[in-house]
Amino acid sequence: MKEEIICAISTPPGMGAIAVVRLSGEGCIALTDKVFVSPSGKKLVGVPANTVHFGRILYQNEVLDEVLVTVFHAPHSFTGEESVEISCHGSVYIQQKIVEGLLAQGARLAKAGEFTQRAFKNGKFDLSQAEAVADLIASSSRVSHRVAMNQMRGGFAGKLRELRDALLHFVSLIELELDFSEEDVEFADRGKLRELMTGIEEKIEVLADSFQLGNAIKNGILVAIIGETNAGKSTLLNLLLNEEKAIVSDIHGTTRDVIEDLVNIHGVTFRFIDTAGIRETTDTIEMLGIERTYRKLDQASIVLWMIDLTTPEEEVESLASSVIPRLEGKQVVLLFNKSDLVSKEVCMQKMSILPDLPAHRLLISAKQKESIVDLQNLLTVLAHIPDIGESDVIVTNLRHYEALTKALAALRRAKAGLDEGVSNDFISQDIRECMFYLGEITGQISTDEILGNIFSKFCIGK
Repeated sequence: MKEEIICAISTPPGMGAIAVVRLSGEGCIALTDKVFVSPSGKKLVGVPANTVHFGRILYQNEVLDEVLVTVFHAPHSFTGEESVEISCHGSVYIQQKIVEGLLAQGARLAKAGEFTQRAFKNGKFDLSQAEAVADLIASSSRVSHRVAMNQMRGGFAGKLRELRDALLHFVSLIELELDFSEEDVEFADRGKLRELMTGIEEKIEVLADSFQLGNAIKNGILVAIIGETNAGKSTLLNLLLNEEKAIVSDIHGTTRDVIEDLVNIHGVTFRFIDTAGIRETTDTIEMLGIERTYRKLDQASIVLWMIDLTTPEEEVESLASSVIPRLEGKQVVLLFNKSDLVSKEVCMQKMSILPDLPAHRLLISAKQKESIVDLQNLLTVLAHIPDIGESDVIVTNLRHYEALTKALAALRRAKAGLDEGVSNDFISQDIRECMFYLGEITGQISTDEILGNIFSKFCIGK
């Protein structure tokens, strides 16, 4: 069935030096000829592929802009279809009028992610690679960029195809045995099948286990800044973000809700959360903020516990009884703040409190911006982000992780059935279920509902 010609602005909304309007679909070059005029009068239809042409765009018989038009022939384009990209000046008015002119000639406005969806349907890449396009656009650090590039190049998809093909070979032999059940013929070597299942189980486990790291790379490592009221948490957040994100005041209980934002430090993305100060209070709103503080504390991978050096040790120890039980398995940094207000002797004395708590300890002055670089360096160490090579596969997508866990469960059922002498048809069913979930990741098995959900999250024009 012939696809409609779609068009959209593919550059970010707003005004800039240039903008790009993209078209795709059979006949889009001829359609562009209806609004484009070259100095020589030559038409775009018939020009060589992958060539750029200077000319003017007409709108209602008036010159709208001078543009460069790039022509792509099927199947050698992003979508695999005949495609055109119009590079114009970045005026919002010009962009809108070019699109209006194309729509008037018979194109329609593209839906979110429709260009990438067409590329998937035309076999330019599989579903996991298509999703990597969105991850690449959203990448905010060197590591997230590398992971997205690896996936877009097909590293993840290649591993899944290998696993699926190996399972397909053996399930075919098992199902062949069912056709000769009366002759009691065995085509599939049970020893090799079990060895294969064990090997595939280990590989899927590695992929699924990488999601914890992948999620941190993609969405940022969650860092909770906690402590008593007026300990300097909001001042520290503003310093780390390099903007006045949180209100800073000497009044206790100023922060009543969690405030969070992303920042890139040495190529690693962190999601910092400024929380409400923890203290005894009868204020209903402040109590709700403190409850949210504890929830964020439970979710965080790294905890920055701000301790005001000017407050009595008893207050810190009182707070410790409710905080320390929640710190198990987390990287903890005790930040002794306001070092500019007390003597060195007091600093050394206060830094020795909570001796049984395994934590890094750092003396800072958020107000004077002292030791902030040391804190940033420590955070990158605590993040434990390994160097990602070009062949490393890290799962960053929740959909992929859920499919892998379901595939793993099905494979383990098949493996247990093999050990227990379960009938071949049940083993075959479990192996096929495992293959189904692996195929769901790459799009070998997909539904319109799954595709619609995935591509609707893309930006229009991609």
